[in-house]
Amino acid sequence: MYINIEEPTKKISPDAIRIWRMTNAIIEGIVLLVIGGLLFSGYYFDWKEWIVWIFWGLLSLSIFATVYSVWFEPAITQRTWRYEIDEDYIQLKYGRFEKHHKLIPMAKVEYVSTNQGPFLRKYDLYDLTIGTVTSSHKIPAIPREEAIALRAKIGFLAKLKDSDEEMDAAADDN
Repeated sequence: MYINIEEPTKKISPDAIRIWRMTNAIIEGIVLLVIGGLLFSGYYFDWKEWIVWIFWGLLSLSIFATVYSVWFEPAITQRTWRYEIDEDYIQLKYGRFEKHHKLIPMAKVEYVSTNQGPFLRKYDLYDLTIGTVTSSHKIPAIPREEAIALRAKIGFLAKLKDSDEEMDAAADDN
């Protein structure tokens, strides 16, 4: 007995690519500065040659990681992210290499919140966080109007499910 559940179709905002590129560029820039500082220190303080070679290897790997995380990863992530919200479930589907397909029953939702950092604020986007008893799930980079509407919809449906379950439990007791 399987329930036929439609695949999620809603996408996150294309502006997420720019936001993730800026964020990853800042993080990778800090990593490159730290490795560059270690490399400079290795020459300045005349550390052993094998230590300097390790820093050169780390710098090379970091450059490749920077190119991937700034140019390729954000576009892949945005292209593969899907979500859908209906009366019974919240579906999240994402990942290119390691695929995740999460199905969250509406009855298990404990809270819903929206978050907005400085980069998200620039593009008027929000992250929507859905919490259950055991974990929390995030839908990134949703436009403001849609995020507020989804937060209200999930809150309403989760409360509706709770009151339905309470009524069913009360009916079973009688």
